[in-house]
Amino acid sequence: MRADRAVASFDSATGMLRALSSCLAGRDAPALGAAPRAAVPVLSALLGGVNRLPAPLADRVYAASGVGEAVPPDRLADIDADDLAEWIVEHYPRRRYPVVFVGSSNGALIHLAAALDAPWLPQTLLIPVRRSGVDRDDPASELEAGRAPGRELLRTNPELVLHHMHDPNQDRLMIAGMSYFRVKWRRLPMAYRRFIREHLAPDGVVVTAECGLDWPVTRVDDRHVFQFGALGGADEQEYFTGGPRVREFLRRYGSEHGCWNPPRPDERRPEAEWGFEPQLLDDLDALGFPLRRLQFSHPEDLSPAVAGLHRSWYAAHELPTDRLLVETFLLLEPHWALRTGSVPFWLTFNAGRSPETLREHLDAVGYEEIRMLLFSHGTESIGLAPIETWQHLVGRARRSGTLLGADPKAYPRDFAGLVRAHRELTRVPTRSAPPTMSFREAESVLRGPNVRL
Repeated sequence: MRADRAVASFDSATGMLRALSSCLAGRDAPALGAAPRAAVPVLSALLGGVNRLPAPLADRVYAASGVGEAVPPDRLADIDADDLAEWIVEHYPRRRYPVVFVGSSNGALIHLAAALDAPWLPQTLLIPVRRSGVDRDDPASELEAGRAPGRELLRTNPELVLHHMHDPNQDRLMIAGMSYFRVKWRRLPMAYRRFIREHLAPDGVVVTAECGLDWPVTRVDDRHVFQFGALGGADEQEYFTGGPRVREFLRRYGSEHGCWNPPRPDERRPEAEWGFEPQLLDDLDALGFPLRRLQFSHPEDLSPAVAGLHRSWYAAHELPTDRLLVETFLLLEPHWALRTGSVPFWLTFNAGRSPETLREHLDAVGYEEIRMLLFSHGTESIGLAPIETWQHLVGRARRSGTLLGADPKAYPRDFAGLVRAHRELTRVPTRSAPPTMSFREAESVLRGPNVRL
């Protein structure tokens, strides 16, 4: 099965891969890099029409768009992990690079890689699997539905571990007709080995991106775990024991459940989307190239460090540091961050601790201009930060603060904003870009209480 048909286009890893590879090729990534530039006006108009639909109908349209990407269970054995890795490396221009990153998905890391002119090879990908007949608020049934498909996928791919992730809070629309199979390489795929050998500069370095975030899981098989819930607005306790916010959420969505009753977790493993599987280190060590480990506990720990690094980099070349570009989830654009001379600040999502992460940065650093790419996931999920919160935060700019391409009345169902944000970013006046950053420059600055290199 073709790799581009197996991997979700709406996932963080895919979006970040497209954004970075386009940037290294001197291009931007309109429409999350998932559509040709010529199709963007039509896509924007179509999504604008979806914005105007009644909420229940808009939800169904959004969910259907995802289900259309899902892999039929009887095709899982046709997926080849080597093909997936080859598909990833084919995104990048064929030249020598001073650094190659390998590991966790992370938006701040993408900006670090862009500044260093360095590719990133993700450890984790999302394979959406078509599924029906399972109540999305019944995680025990979801686990059972994933046993046989998971076994088929792993039978032909011994280098993978499977994290079957189920989050009826943030992914509520998408999981109506699919299961989320997040796979992680525990062995370095041959395409990655070849890419590093052929494209790492003679004095280059391999850097791992290791997010230490973990999550309680239920062991299904030797290389297969089930993760209920995920990082975001609801906390672990709410997923596993319920509470007032869970009851209200389920009532609002017409569920017959008052809480979730997930399978009992029996261990903690790297979080499905963001966490790093350390088994990969053995193969990276054995490659024989200089290896540095970039370690952080939470996905957002890297964001203040990378923002500070960009400020230092710009200032060292006598460039202004007064523009901030805030990004969420897979809605990021390293090409235009550099073209506009913006300091990038990435947030995992539009919920949970993300507003506080941004607030703490703005308490420490002031900006004349603040622009934000605000991701809409279509669900009024537990812990969702209201639009007023984001308006207040960008309003802290001394001169102008903007939610780029956003329709405040449609949020969090502002599907057109996913395309329009990029269009508005391209209208920001450009600035001179500094010379490519050296790894030594990054190494000397990229340290902090929560980041180790």
